[in-house]
Amino acid sequence: MEEKNIWVVGGDRRQVYLAGLLREDGHTLHTVGLGEKERGLDDLALAHCVILPLPVLGKNGRIHTPLSQEKIDLSQVLDHMRPGQVLCGGMVSPEVREAGERAGLQVFDYYAREECMVANAVPTAEGAVQVAMEQMPFTLHSARVLVLGFGRVGKLTAHRMRALGARVTVAAADYGDLAWAAAYNYESIRLEELACELGGFQLIVNTIPAQVLDARRLAWVDPAVFILDLASAPGGVDLIRGEELGLHILQAPGLPGRTAPVTAAAAIRDSIYHILWELEE
Repeated sequence: MEEKNIWVVGGDRRQVYLAGLLREDGHTLHTVGLGEKERGLDDLALAHCVILPLPVLGKNGRIHTPLSQEKIDLSQVLDHMRPGQVLCGGMVSPEVREAGERAGLQVFDYYAREECMVANAVPTAEGAVQVAMEQMPFTLHSARVLVLGFGRVGKLTAHRMRALGARVTVAAADYGDLAWAAAYNYESIRLEELACELGGFQLIVNTIPAQVLDARRLAWVDPAVFILDLASAPGGVDLIRGEELGLHILQAPGLPGRTAPVTAAAAIRDSIYHILWELEE
């Protein structure tokens, strides 16, 4: 790709490495809100592409800037851009998309692209193995593992766990997912029927972004279980009830940014390139 003027605004270690990869590819790079010597947004109108983080907004409603003390509102970014420019973000909310399109921008969600989600599922699954091994007092080999959900992350997590000798069961709501689980020779159970079976597992990995482990189901789990919740907000576990029961629960969304930021950054870069190539075509 010919040299582009690209801005990376906000983000975690993934965006730091993303900026480095884009710079290595020969692009003119500007970064804001990544903990480096801060610069303003005055020249943002010159950008071929502005890249926002994954997710775009933090809990405070501003651009997600965990590495910086700088507080950046979405409106600040939009005010410095001109109609027709390309704005990319990860997990773009309807609010962000509407604001960007109202400003006349071309808004794209790089994380919504299949190639990016699949590429991110790999470090998520490997990160899940790493975290489980760090948190559990026993090996994954021969461990009784339940994977909730059999999408991209669920499939790869189940595969990685079984490769280390775990006895993996899959619970899913979709009959198609259950058919795939059976085809891969996993034990499987319908999510709606999951209850007393929960007591037979030492590790439960949730990939479903809805509260599937509610108070009723948590009452069935083994008190010694480790529950690893990989789902994005709001997560899949009733944390209040889990704490009351004294359960070992760890919420770990965004694992690629923590365990494999370079790989995650490369996935974002490739998706950005695909977006720009498609626009040029």
